Amino acid sequence: MRESAAQRHDRLLTLVREGGTARISDLAARLGVSPVTVRRDVEALTRKGLVDRAHGAVSWPRARTGEAGSGGTGPVLGLLAPSATYYFSEVIHGAHEAAARAGARLVLRISDYRPEQDRARAEGLLAAGAEGLLIAPGWRGLADPAEHGGWLAELPVPVVLLERAADPGGPLAGLDRVSSDHAHGVLLALRHLVGQGHPAPLLVARMDSPTALAVRAGYDGALRALGLERPQPVIDAPAHRDPEGFERGVQELWTAVTSGRASAALVHNDVDAIRLVQRLAELGIRVPGELALIAYDDEVAALADTPLTAVAPPKREVGRLAAELLLERLGRGPAGTANAPRRHVTLLPRLHVRASCGALAAATTATEATTAPEAPEAPGIKQGTTHDHA
Repeated sequence: MRESAAQRHDRLLTLVREGGTARISDLAARLGVSPVTVRRDVEALTRKGLVDRAHGAVSWPRARTGEAGSGGTGPVLGLLAPSATYYFSEVIHGAHEAAARAGARLVLRISDYRPEQDRARAEGLLAAGAEGLLIAPGWRGLADPAEHGGWLAELPVPVVLLERAADPGGPLAGLDRVSSDHAHGVLLALRHLVGQGHPAPLLVARMDSPTALAVRAGYDGALRALGLERPQPVIDAPAHRDPEGFERGVQELWTAVTSGRASAALVHNDVDAIRLVQRLAELGIRVPGELALIAYDDEVAALADTPLTAVAPPKREVGRLAAELLLERLGRGPAGTANAPRRHVTLLPRLHVRASCGALAAATTATEATTAPEAPEAPGIKQGTTHDHA
């Protein structure tokens, strides 16, 4: 299976982090791609602040004047993430910004969504001097927290979970955590589509990450809150890891739309949504013409041919607040916060309305109706808005 850019970026970051610095030509050879591809990847990672580039080489970022660790007296925070690209790049940025403001140093390790390696990676961060840990375990399935998560409660330093939940009463329930309320994000999306006059929207979602599972759980809750019945089972269309499964999902969605059973869908995530729109267009289904669509994540949704309306979890804020909470536990916050009660902080996503759900066209129709009274309003369609929903 062809490697994605995100996977290649993670491998590149691992190579640079392990060596501290690397030449572009050496990275190209080890990654099995052209130097041009590596330069393009390095430029993208440099813009995100994940690497430094100079004179044909790339290096792991060093603390700059006024940034984390520049004085050498601040605490060291360890951050374990399943990836340093896509969703988690913003989480890492937020944590780095908070650490920098406090004069702390942030040390990063990547698990590559291999939960069986999380413990060893965390121990490596402790060996590197981390006095507290921000951890987003590389869990992928429902059984992973029980099988690969118990050790988190035994760590000898303060721990804050990132974008992960814990079973009530389980060993991790008493840990600090900061996460996005994905159930609220799903409700925003479905409420918007129903407000546009659509029947119960379909859900197209994967099953290979905690976010995907939270979106699936949030879907059923959102339907109940809106008084709707589930129109059909959730469609699994994983474009990256299962091309045949993706095509089956496309055909299932095509059948639902052409039969009149559905006219709207929420798709997790952006990349799958963009590929889905492209494939549906080849089959004669236009977005938003025949199908109103909202993506979940809002990483690249705005860059699609038809800009995708998207739910945007507050990723950077999650990282920032988690780092601030960890610093408090280390005695670097307001007096008394180190021993304050444990906290579960949940942040609400926003809905960024663009063209793919038909709201912009509806708003245009509403404007034309006010300037041309004779033009009738389209029957059965409620007018939408074009501002962000929080």
